[in-house]
Amino acid sequence: MIDILKRNNVRQLGQGDQTMVLAHGFGCDQNVWRHLIHAFQHKYRLVLFDYVGAGQSDLSSYESVRYSSLDGYALDILEIFETLGLKDVIFIGHSVSSMIGARAAISNPAYFSKLVFVAPSPCYINDDQYTGGMERHDIEGLFTMMDNNYLGWSSAMAPLIMGNTDKPELSDELASNFCATDPDIAREFARVTFLSDNREDLRKLKVPSLTLQCSNDILAPVEVGYYIQKNTFQSTLVILEATGHCPHLSAPDETITAISTYISRH
Repeated sequence: MIDILKRNNVRQLGQGDQTMVLAHGFGCDQNVWRHLIHAFQHKYRLVLFDYVGAGQSDLSSYESVRYSSLDGYALDILEIFETLGLKDVIFIGHSVSSMIGARAAISNPAYFSKLVFVAPSPCYINDDQYTGGMERHDIEGLFTMMDNNYLGWSSAMAPLIMGNTDKPELSDELASNFCATDPDIAREFARVTFLSDNREDLRKLKVPSLTLQCSNDILAPVEVGYYIQKNTFQSTLVILEATGHCPHLSAPDETITAISTYISRH
């Protein structure tokens, strides 16, 4: 029998009657939430975890078939919820975890009270009717670089994704996180992340949500935030002054304030 909590390196801390679950993005682990942990642990029960292949997760649990779509990762989240007996959860997901959380909430909305999407994107690829921020050939080029030189890709992409050139230590941290992720799993997860199209899922979502979109993000431009707001049930959009793709690291105070304000008003 699989030990769910060991598989995903689940950690619980904080205090409070309501649970807040924090789900990291591609190439990261639960340590990226340190600022939000400090802000929320005195009011909420916090649950953190690592996706299989990241952080201190159990690498032996990785199955290419299971994780060939976002549904495999969404199933992991639901299994964690079931194992811990969670309900009325505030789910905070960064980047691809936003759509993973959305898929989980569509599958079993009873677990969730609110969703918070941090720098989300339901689709990264532009088409005639939608601005996702990237062209298909650009993404294919990223995959080629990852396949040929994963460490080189990590070093080159981290500063572009983090975006805050005045804080090089954050780019170094992101690059280190990329390098700490199992390369084979990272390559497969990257394809699942950047080739997924979850735009139709937005219309199926019945759990209220907050979208935090950064003012300048090479992976998820502001147009994505407006698209989510327009096509999602009870969706609240906040455009942050923060730049880059990781505002919970580069602008934690603004990110925390936006989340706290949303929760208190809803």
